[in-house]
Amino acid sequence: MSGLPNNISSAGVSASEIPDGFSLAGPNSGGGTGGGGGDPAAEQAKQRQMQREAILEQAMTPDALARLRRVKLVKKDRASAVEGMIANMAMQGKIDSKITEGKLIEMLEGITFAQQKKEGDKGKISIQRKKYNFDSDDSDDNDDDLL
Repeated sequence: MSGLPNNISSAGVSASEIPDGFSLAGPNSGGGTGGGGGDPAAEQAKQRQMQREAILEQAMTPDALARLRRVKLVKKDRASAVEGMIANMAMQGKIDSKITEGKLIEMLEGITFAQQKKEGDKGKISIQRKKYNFDSDDSDDNDDDLL
């Protein structure tokens, strides 16, 4: 055999020998539940995602696409919004040339500004300090009298 111990075979495993949560399917196959194409909604979502990726690859320069993927790691909602904008612009024929990294940055800044404007004070942090009676804004603030 191929380096496996004598008591383990690479094939001929019955379903009763497999622990719960495992299947007979290999790591690259669709699943162990048997035939069928899987969930149709998941298939459609996967197909739409592949179409979106193809549109983005055609509409953007490699540097811009790499930046968008890095942004997507950190700010998934902003990256998805930009992806949607670019895909819509591409399908409507509004893109004359490939989107560069600079144009992508402008789009991201615009979305960031729009989100901040929509959220208002929700994302702001404001610090309010207490005012004490002994604090004064006098010009005699040299603290020589403390020594």
